[in-house]
Amino acid sequence: MIKKLMAHIGEYKKDSILAPVFIALEVILEVILPILMSRVIDNGVSAGNMGYVVRTALLMLAAAMGALAAGVLPGKHAAQAAMGFGRNLRKAMYDNIQDFSFQNIDRYSTAGLVTRMTTDVTNVQNAYQMIIRSFVRSPIMMLSALAMCIYINPSLSVIYIGAILFLVCVLAFIMVRSFPIFDQMFKGYDRLNASTQENLTGIRVVKSFVREDYENEKFCAATDNLKKLSISAEKLVIMKMPVMQFTVYTCILLVSWVGARLIVVHGSMTTGQLMSLFTYTTQILMGLMMISMVFIMVTMARASGERIVEVLDEKSSLTNPENPVYEVKDGAIQFEHVNFSYSGNADKCVLRDINLDIHAGETIGVIGGTGSSKSTLVQMIPRLYDVLSGSVKVGGRDVREYDLETLRDAVSMVLQKNVLFSGTILENLRWGDRNASEEDCKRVCRLAQADEFIEKLPDGYNTYIEQGGTNVSGGQKQRLCIARALLKKPKVLILDDSTSAVDTHTDALIRRAFAEEIPDTTKLIITQRISSVEDADRIIVLDQGRVVGFGTHEELLGTNEIYREIYELQKKGGDDDE
Repeated sequence: MIKKLMAHIGEYKKDSILAPVFIALEVILEVILPILMSRVIDNGVSAGNMGYVVRTALLMLAAAMGALAAGVLPGKHAAQAAMGFGRNLRKAMYDNIQDFSFQNIDRYSTAGLVTRMTTDVTNVQNAYQMIIRSFVRSPIMMLSALAMCIYINPSLSVIYIGAILFLVCVLAFIMVRSFPIFDQMFKGYDRLNASTQENLTGIRVVKSFVREDYENEKFCAATDNLKKLSISAEKLVIMKMPVMQFTVYTCILLVSWVGARLIVVHGSMTTGQLMSLFTYTTQILMGLMMISMVFIMVTMARASGERIVEVLDEKSSLTNPENPVYEVKDGAIQFEHVNFSYSGNADKCVLRDINLDIHAGETIGVIGGTGSSKSTLVQMIPRLYDVLSGSVKVGGRDVREYDLETLRDAVSMVLQKNVLFSGTILENLRWGDRNASEEDCKRVCRLAQADEFIEKLPDGYNTYIEQGGTNVSGGQKQRLCIARALLKKPKVLILDDSTSAVDTHTDALIRRAFAEEIPDTTKLIITQRISSVEDADRIIVLDQGRVVGFGTHEELLGTNEIYREIYELQKKGGDDDE
């Protein structure tokens, strides 16, 4: 995991090296100061030698100024390295997510991915900054101070070694016990983000059903769970401070008692040396305290790092072949004994033995009951999913032979859930062709019957669309999405229930425009309304993932019971309305 994370330091390696170098220089200068102070007391003050005091004081001042200068630079370099590291991690995750297939995306919740790119990266970023600063400074400080203590009086060093071993055991206990709790805590963040996102996205539905109290309870449950996990982790973490203070005070008492005996009884140590030992005691134990803080941060970051690496390691289930085809000949489509399962389990196929032969330029209707796998069928064409067995061909070649970008440029799909992005109408339309002129955009809007309502807007094609298209109606959103798809000039156009929110008259105008303006484009229209596909060249009838009928409207009325039943129910409903 660490190796994979460190690979994203990239151009910030220089800062990551310079920060520890300056920190090491700062620590060495700080460690020199107490021994100089002891000499001032022993050789200067006690001996009444003011010249020695002045010379040593100037040397101490120079060391202090050097430590100050060396202490400022690591902060700058460590901040640049940590922030750049976080930036690279977020970019790497975002870039990898963009390559995910639908199958990969199905494995993660949106809230989970957001938490990984925000909270988890921030934890790793903060831990990295502490590692290249505190985790470098503290061991050097501790070992240097310990070496000076041994140099001054080897017998007293036993006290420090015992204290260090005791604190290491306590920190190891805290880390082992707290890591699983931190792991659960970050999953709690996922649930909290999911609750918030779901509520904000569906706020209109929440208010229309007067479910604010229920949503509040759900949010409170997520926050309470997160609070409990945080408290459980903090109960372990807060043990660090009292244990650390106990160890510091115990060391000071022992050093004072033993040191006083060495000075008064044995005369083997001076007063200046004892004072310097007090300073080194603080440096050793403060170094341990900083190490403990880094360990706690690293424990949190370890859980976050594993979640980040999980996303970075996720590889798209769809890849280009070694020698991809970069041209789609036409919009002819063939399904040959296609079976498909979302789980990859042949016993749980949602499409079974699909065999279809669709000619280029045909208009094909797709109809069937809810859950009959209509959307799944058409998602095989642009290779949003790969078949479990069999093959899907476009333009006479298996879709797995094509370059993915080339295939998807040739197959334009208006998904069942229409999505518009924040920006002007023109900016949304140009998702189909970023270089399209305004006249090209107006042309496809006329085909999609969207030009009439756009021209009535105050700013016309420069009208700003709110996030999710909340300031346009469902029918208007559908027509804009159809226009956007047409701007790609596709060889295959798939409309997945994309005219359900428009009236039957507008639906008929859209189909007529398609027939007259894009006759060479193969059109697949998924719908629940037979009136939308009865003029199609042929109609596919699906039932429980199988093709149970494929023919013209008249042929299916005479031979297909499911189609005839749907037709009669809709005809009866239409008669009743009249």
